[in-house]
Amino acid sequence: MNVKIIRMNTGEEVILTIVEEKESSIVVENTLASGLNPSGNIGFTPWAPLVKNGETIEIDLKWVVYIGDPQDEVREQYQKIFSTIDTPPVKKLIL
Repeated sequence: MNVKIIRMNTGEEVILTIVEEKESSIVVENTLASGLNPSGNIGFTPWAPLVKNGETIEIDLKWVVYIGDPQDEVREQYQKIFSTIDTPPVKKLIL
């Protein structure tokens, strides 16, 4: 799963899976926009809710400010949302 965070030039931050990278665009799926929920925590909402489920979206790179890797906790939450397999949290060694 090639999970990335993109910042659109509209100011939206979107977490998604990149399916294909082209010269001037990227093809993505499972897009979620991030935002603050009423309790002040970061939450996710569908980014393109009118696109048919399971369809990919092609984004022209002229609309993208940056592409980056999500924090581990964010990646784990995203994968839980879209995974059909429930995986246990990653154990970290405390020294």
